[in-house]
Amino acid sequence: MITKFDSLFAGHVDLENVGYGGIPVNERRQTDEHLASVFDKAESMARLMDRLGYNTFWMAEHHFQREGYECIPNVLMLALHLAHRTKRLRLGCGFNIAPMWHPLRLAEDFATVDHLTGGRVAFGVGRGYHTREVETFGAPLLDQNANRELFEEQVDIVFKAFNNSAFSHKGKHYTLPPEVPYRGYDLKELTLVPRPRSLPVECWQPIQGGSERALDFMAKHGIQGMVGGGSAEGGAMHKTVLAWQDSHRRLGKEIALGERLCFGFHFYMADSREQGMAEAAKYYEENMKMFGELRLVRALSEAQIEIMRDPARAPGAKLPRIEEAVASGGFLCGSPDEIIEHLKKLERAYPGLERVSISLSVGVPKAVALEQLERFGTEVMPHFAGAKERALAPA
Repeated sequence: MITKFDSLFAGHVDLENVGYGGIPVNERRQTDEHLASVFDKAESMARLMDRLGYNTFWMAEHHFQREGYECIPNVLMLALHLAHRTKRLRLGCGFNIAPMWHPLRLAEDFATVDHLTGGRVAFGVGRGYHTREVETFGAPLLDQNANRELFEEQVDIVFKAFNNSAFSHKGKHYTLPPEVPYRGYDLKELTLVPRPRSLPVECWQPIQGGSERALDFMAKHGIQGMVGGGSAEGGAMHKTVLAWQDSHRRLGKEIALGERLCFGFHFYMADSREQGMAEAAKYYEENMKMFGELRLVRALSEAQIEIMRDPARAPGAKLPRIEEAVASGGFLCGSPDEIIEHLKKLERAYPGLERVSISLSVGVPKAVALEQLERFGTEVMPHFAGAKERALAPA
């Protein structure tokens, strides 16, 4: 049963001239002042979501994005600020990119925020997908095997620090503590100060390829999975859900279909599906331009990615269209009744599913984002019992 509704905001500022015929991705430049507007935008969204009874506002860590697409470099710092501006909304790290951190600094920073917010921040980790970000911080990304190897060792360290009053670690990348003398004795163990107040730590990670190795690693640490990015429906997603069950079964744990997962969707509400697609098409296309360049849309060929760079050719070319995304179920679009029907069908198919996240495509301006979140919170969420109770509960 779906009882929790979240929203993911990767941190895009308001953008001009979006869509296949708009400004090419690599030609966008924003002023410092405009890039910093992401903080006001995030706060406005968080305050509205808090009032309407949403569960978690997820934010993504990104760096150096002068184009204006993903502009939050420190999720934990912003989450602490937003906790002071809201009453009960949870703030989610969706996600901290472990290869760009020292694992113990990440563990310390989260534990500090966990105490200062009274446990209102959800931890999340990822491997990264921007070479400009990850490689600049001295970690591998082009070498995917090296990236995963580093990530897994870092997450092992983070959970050792969270779950033990004293710990040590010796691996390929880290020896913790270092073998040095300290105040008259040889250092053999460390203690995270402070350790989180909320143990065990709730942790989330995106599921992209859904390899057996990745899913087994998540299950081992009790990490919950987010499935989305336009694929939270259909055969590929269902195979991932089945593989997720198998990964837990190998640990001797039986889970229901959809359990310990969050299904993510882009969405856009209107009085009809046709109106919604007409209004949202340019935002869908801008999202496709941005993520297609990063090779995160598997269906795109190199020729199509090349065409998307040309605003003269792209509008009339054979490129992904919002109509296809809506038809496949990965993009929720239409009237409240149409969206409720879709989610109720999902609820029936996946009895273990408790959480759904809805997000807006890059390029959606602040005013439209607030209008869309307001409509979803008032016209869709009350039709799901758990979400309705949260909305009606006193803050």
